Amino acid sequence: MSVLEMKVPSPGESITEVEIATWLVKDGDYVEKDQPIAEVDSDKATLELPAEQSGVITLKAEEGDVVQVGQVVCLIDMDAAKPEGAAAPAAEAPKQEEAPKAAEPVKQEAPKPAAQPAAAQTYATGAPSPAAKKILDEKGIDAGQVSGSGRDGRITKTDAELAAVPAMGGSSLTATGSRSTTTTKLSVLRRKLAARLVSVKNETAMLTTFNEVDMSEIFRIRKQYKDEFAQKHGIGLGFMSFFTKAVTRALQMYPDVNASIDGDFKINYDFCDISIAVSGPKGLMVPVLRNAEGMSFRGVEANIKNLADRVRDGKITVDEMTGGTFTITNGGVFGSMLSTPIINPPQSAILGMHNIIQRPVAVDGQVVIRPMMYVAMSYDHRIIDGRESVGFLVAVKEGIDNPVEVLMGGDERKALEL
Repeated sequence: MSVLEMKVPSPGESITEVEIATWLVKDGDYVEKDQPIAEVDSDKATLELPAEQSGVITLKAEEGDVVQVGQVVCLIDMDAAKPEGAAAPAAEAPKQEEAPKAAEPVKQEAPKPAAQPAAAQTYATGAPSPAAKKILDEKGIDAGQVSGSGRDGRITKTDAELAAVPAMGGSSLTATGSRSTTTTKLSVLRRKLAARLVSVKNETAMLTTFNEVDMSEIFRIRKQYKDEFAQKHGIGLGFMSFFTKAVTRALQMYPDVNASIDGDFKINYDFCDISIAVSGPKGLMVPVLRNAEGMSFRGVEANIKNLADRVRDGKITVDEMTGGTFTITNGGVFGSMLSTPIINPPQSAILGMHNIIQRPVAVDGQVVIRPMMYVAMSYDHRIIDGRESVGFLVAVKEGIDNPVEVLMGGDERKALEL
């Protein structure tokens, strides 16, 4: 018999263990080569484990088990014949035979539920306790309608208090309804993220500064060119390309924002690798746009779409999510008006976008209605001073308020490659 031992492959550099998140097949199933058989969580991403050969699978690890890279998690009997479609009903036969057996105990216990209503309706046959009587009299509650929990059905003070709650117009403490709880183990990715966020709060001097941007010009540009842009480039013209261009310009103006700390040293980067927060089935992921400072509007939109699709399809790799120098996160898509985003280590700053609200603002001495957005920048005060943080955010604001002159060189059509 030819049996293949399937071992956990290395998901990426420095990762030594993973967790079996979900088995996509059952023990004894026949699997095809390259068929996804499991989802495994590392501390950086969730990845699919494909079958290396076709055959009958024997599982060697349970869901939730933490296994080392290189450890055997299942066996595949490559000599096993693929079952024919006619064999499927035979597998159902045991279930049909077991059905009557499962039903027998129910019939034997049938009389028990019938006796329960009488037991549950233990209304007090004697007088309530003095304290209970006082409460019932004050609330005008008939003692005969109160279920007593004391000895021989005696109504206690607690019984009276519980009965008085609905009489006072509150919500009954004895009201029926689901009170179940569900306990689910956090994935390795979520546990790692939690640890990282706590470490950021504890190990950095994090501060947040705020500003607001006027989205009027971006609204105009998108309305005017979105159809032509989509027709020519096959992608939509969104907000993220404007913010990415504004951020890369500001990073080049304030290089300390595009830096990180390594012990007693500060590392400055002469490139802008922008991490873009994307919500996926497994939670928030931050794929990276490499050398975003050299990308056009079309290039930013195309790369963001590609990375976002890979996140949502579960195909994003660890390498595609590591190495960013600055992060942009957009809570506005979920309706957030204002927040203080947490730094994505080892980066030193993050920009938070929020929802766009039509608000009255003063322009040239006149009150006008404009689409406004609050922006927030959290930064590590150990290497970024107030001057740099405020100046950076003002530079971002300049790019968003006046994108044609600041980000497009005065020629919007040329910048959009139309």
